[in-house]
Amino acid sequence: MTTRRTDLPLRRPETPGLANRLDEISEWLEQGKIRPAQAFHLLSEAERPAATTASGATAEEDEERARARRIDEIMKELHGLVGLAKVKRLVQEIRAFTEIQQRRKKEGLAAEPVVLHMVFKGNPGTGKTTVARIIGRVFKEMGVLSKGHLVEVERADLVGEYIGHTAQKTREQLKRAQGGVLFIDEAYSLARGGEKDFGKESIDVLVKTMEDQRDQLLIIIAGYLREMEWFMSQNPGLKSRFPIQLEFPDYTSFELLQIADVMLAQRQYRLSPDARGVLESRLSRPYLPGEDNPGNARQVRNLLEHAIRRQAMRLVTQGRITRDDLMLLMASDLFDGEAGL
Repeated sequence: MTTRRTDLPLRRPETPGLANRLDEISEWLEQGKIRPAQAFHLLSEAERPAATTASGATAEEDEERARARRIDEIMKELHGLVGLAKVKRLVQEIRAFTEIQQRRKKEGLAAEPVVLHMVFKGNPGTGKTTVARIIGRVFKEMGVLSKGHLVEVERADLVGEYIGHTAQKTREQLKRAQGGVLFIDEAYSLARGGEKDFGKESIDVLVKTMEDQRDQLLIIIAGYLREMEWFMSQNPGLKSRFPIQLEFPDYTSFELLQIADVMLAQRQYRLSPDARGVLESRLSRPYLPGEDNPGNARQVRNLLEHAIRRQAMRLVTQGRITRDDLMLLMASDLFDGEAGL
């Protein structure tokens, strides 16, 4: 026989947080999950004054401040990325919205459901994976995700070769991403085979998991702009399950030069004035059929890695090599006869 709440001689706490705790303990009693003696013990623990640290704040307050500092550091990484102004602003909005809903819930106020599954639209090399990784880390610090790690997959990781295999493979990847972010690149490929394609089975498993485990997993689907819009139109239920959509524009030639400077600094290289002019010319050149998209960071990385290899070939035939020689990339290092650079 369980004890009814009206029979409990439990004093209602004055603060909203303790009041919520009392309701929770009383509910457990009604359901027979705990005994009255256990209820009194839990309540006394909740009412016990919090221990203070040397700073005069409670340990909980100190941890809250430390968490806020860690989140600010991660957000600095986001704002340190070149370009992506609209993406950065929307990520800030998502962070603020999530934090306020958490505070409202803690104070016993009605809170909007925090559904954070996202669609990233844009060409390869425009920062989608990098931003997804940062979001996972921010949500981990905020307590939205328990781990915050990123698991990046594509169609081959989700779709099997026979009936029943797809559901198994998709669940395995979902399990790997539990507590973090499942990032599905070129997600539209899951719907390209039509009704009889096994990709549809993967979509069904993903949608069900999004409903059942919305508090334990963040799913981000990504791909080219037009293809992702087509994909979302194939399943009417997808739009409501992915309420946040971010568009990643191609980088301008000026932004690509900034990205090149960051990459060079990380590798401890620098460009001669002539080399900078050559690189600027290359990044400003109109897009030619068959070339990589001109507005992405991947193109910059490929150009610089090629130049570094050519510099190495130049230096090994040189007699005396100074520290400055090892760091300097010349215009000739950026020249590629086949590419016409």
